[in-house]
Amino acid sequence: MERFFNPRSVAVIGASRNPSKLGHVIIQNMVTAGFKGKIYPINPNAHFILHLPCFSSVLTVPYTIETAIVCVPSALVPQVLEECGKKGIKDIIMITAGFSEIGNKELDRITLSILRKYHMRMVGPNCLGTLDTYSNFDNLFLPRSRLTRPKPGIISFICQSGAVGSATLDLLAKEGMRFAKFVSYGNALDVDESDMLEYLGNDKKTKIICLYLEGIRDGKKFMEIAKKVARKKPIIAIKGGVTAAGAKATLSHTASLAGAAGIYKAAFKQCNLIYAETLEDLFNYAKILEKAPKPKGNRVQIITNGGGFGILATDSLSNYGMQITEPSEKTKRFLKKKLPQEATINNPIDLTGSVTTEAYKHALNAVLKDRNVDAVLLIVLLQTPLITPEIIDVINEAKRKHAKKPVVVVSTGGHFTEMYMRHMEELGIPCFVYPNNAAKALKALCDYYTRR
Repeated sequence: MERFFNPRSVAVIGASRNPSKLGHVIIQNMVTAGFKGKIYPINPNAHFILHLPCFSSVLTVPYTIETAIVCVPSALVPQVLEECGKKGIKDIIMITAGFSEIGNKELDRITLSILRKYHMRMVGPNCLGTLDTYSNFDNLFLPRSRLTRPKPGIISFICQSGAVGSATLDLLAKEGMRFAKFVSYGNALDVDESDMLEYLGNDKKTKIICLYLEGIRDGKKFMEIAKKVARKKPIIAIKGGVTAAGAKATLSHTASLAGAAGIYKAAFKQCNLIYAETLEDLFNYAKILEKAPKPKGNRVQIITNGGGFGILATDSLSNYGMQITEPSEKTKRFLKKKLPQEATINNPIDLTGSVTTEAYKHALNAVLKDRNVDAVLLIVLLQTPLITPEIIDVINEAKRKHAKKPVVVVSTGGHFTEMYMRHMEELGIPCFVYPNNAAKALKALCDYYTRR
């Protein structure tokens, strides 16, 4: 499985001199990314592509090839796979579509028989490809100018749909989220979601796994592997095709059989997977699991400088079953001395619109010391005039000093606010635009460690 992400040599079968063709884009992406392995373009009608010497087939390459990326028309797939098998190539990434997703089950059968004959493994067909941000193996067929690649991180994303994966990856990379590996596995004719889950469960670079599924090939296999992996690292899963209309669309997209949402939810819970209802939830959960420490319980203290936001946060936390704790009497006495008279010292602690950075410092550090508090939901509305840029240092220092308690920031606003939030997230502080999203993410964080 490692060769799907970090091969020493790769052949691109269907390489092209035409910049608009997939076989050109894939090679360009690997070269631009700085992939250190050997690249062998396969095209019988070209001598060089991007200054790399071409070969008429893999059989004419006088060197060892570990992995082949196939992007030829579907009618040529059997011949190409036979040649790969004779060459001794063991790993295939099949970009080519036109298999059972359009009803061509005979091509499925032929492909599988060749794979078994030569003991080869295959990701795909009908897939986007794979990306490893550490080895710089980027064989996604979408140009880097149109799809922002993420910087190296600890989150890996297994995604059955290339469109869902690519659009989401592009957006999250722009927002600064970092990834270790990404794979779009398409029809899962051979390598499936369970195989990838098992591999990433043992991958030292991967600490959190995100999973978008349209169907599961082998339910028993999946549950056995998922249970083992979830004991070591969080798995956040979203299931596409849970409605009748969605199931119909799923079958024509990746030839996967969908199922009722309730069945998948129950199975995920049994395996201690974190179920996400939306893509936004999926990556909100990944963000908090990446940046926040393990909480000891679900008692949350809210600090705000906007009363309405404090109320919304209280409602959201209560709706998700989190406990709205009370500050200890000791904490209350301290804060009454340090905070302005108009501040409300309860839960939420409302610092009001006249709050200063210094008031935030006193409140945040006091509640983090409080044994009644397991986590803090900190609302910072940066539009109020007395908050200085040092607020970032205040939050970061408190997070560092009280490293065993999660601090989650909610800050809603435009460009000015976005700039501050980006800075905080670079420091490892999970930030959310809306209280509901922060509360839901805190719930996912607490549930995972409680069940674990």
